[in-house]
Amino acid sequence: MSKYFGTDGIRGKANVTLTVETAFKIGRYLGYHFSKEKKAHIVIGKDTRLSSSMFECAIASGASSSGCDVSLVGYCPTPTIAYLTKNMHFDCGVMISASHNPYYDNGIKIFSSEGIKIDAHLEELIEAYIDDEVSLEYASGNAIGKIETYKEGLQHYLDWLASLFPMDLSNFHIAIDCANGSSTTTALQLLTRLHANCHVINHEPNGININEGCGSTHPEALCKLVKEGKYDLGLAFDGDADRLIAVNEDGQLIDGDYILYICGKFLKENDALENNTVVTTVMANLGFFKAMERLQIDTKSTKVGDKYVYDCMVKEHFTLGGEQSGHIIFSNHATTGDGLLTALKLIEVMHKTSKSLKTLSEGLKIYPQLLVNVPVKDKEVVLHDEDVAKEIKDVTLKLKDNGRILVRPSGTEPLIRVMVEAETEELCHHYVYQVVDLIKQKNL
Repeated sequence: MSKYFGTDGIRGKANVTLTVETAFKIGRYLGYHFSKEKKAHIVIGKDTRLSSSMFECAIASGASSSGCDVSLVGYCPTPTIAYLTKNMHFDCGVMISASHNPYYDNGIKIFSSEGIKIDAHLEELIEAYIDDEVSLEYASGNAIGKIETYKEGLQHYLDWLASLFPMDLSNFHIAIDCANGSSTTTALQLLTRLHANCHVINHEPNGININEGCGSTHPEALCKLVKEGKYDLGLAFDGDADRLIAVNEDGQLIDGDYILYICGKFLKENDALENNTVVTTVMANLGFFKAMERLQIDTKSTKVGDKYVYDCMVKEHFTLGGEQSGHIIFSNHATTGDGLLTALKLIEVMHKTSKSLKTLSEGLKIYPQLLVNVPVKDKEVVLHDEDVAKEIKDVTLKLKDNGRILVRPSGTEPLIRVMVEAETEELCHHYVYQVVDLIKQKNL
């Protein structure tokens, strides 16, 4: 298991567990690694949190000191960096963001020249350098890399998205929650470019208000706004705008399961769902799987993490995949989750079918779900405990086909996550704590 890298890069509290020194070393190693044969070129973006500019300077300085040129896009969504790295032929892309986390956290996501997360081997090499297991020489003279601004990079990304959706949205009234994050640079600009009538909230980032009671993790204000303001839909982005949670005209949430259902059905009806399959994760709601079965659409489940979803899509040639959290990937267009691309795809379905989000969602019944995190001493001990396994089997037998239990370790914390879906919230609570209480009692 990686020491610093998780499923979405390196993440931690700024200057506590993720320091400027670490960021500088990451930049240094990337510059060295990609400049072995010729001077490489790295593109860097950042979200709006207070520490992002600090880390941007550190990574850029590290890369430059290893002889690598650096282009700084500035504030932008994570998918902007994935797009630019692949399509503008950069050797590597770096996004500074902690996604939906509070402002005091930050993270570093690294993309290969293909616009996908770097492989485990390169992660291990970077970690070895962070831990001073290898040493590198500094570049000198004219070998030192240049650092330049690249504001046009964001415009390249927006122009590309606009080219995919040549729609006139003048009949659409849309409410947008930008989470005081990266989508403040893109969402309103692009949707008004398509002539949509937009009202935007949480659109004034100050470095510490990113994700604060807003965005895809706190959509309550957007739900209220849409319902009372008679909008056609609402769009809630997370901090780095790589995920989307939508809101229908009644103010009800349309999460990743609903988005995959709506888009999967639309693609199938238009003979555009490659291999008749939608990829999701083990966290997708049971109702989603039942709905897909009724539509005669196959599903594939992966571990939690959009990198696993995309890896499955590439290996098995699928066009649509994503997560309940709103990371949705359209592999014909992108290599990672993209909140704005997902929003435009949803609007495209509404536009072409002349149906509301509420109508498009019909046929999907979401089962009540309860997830409880249990702090443990050793995740592996819990997962291999006979009594815990017996309790899980007992719950599974009782739920039969009308629910399910999922017990899995956290990828980043000493936690076991116990999730139950059932026909009622009462049943969810009963069966979750049947397992949770046992784990706590055994003090594993």
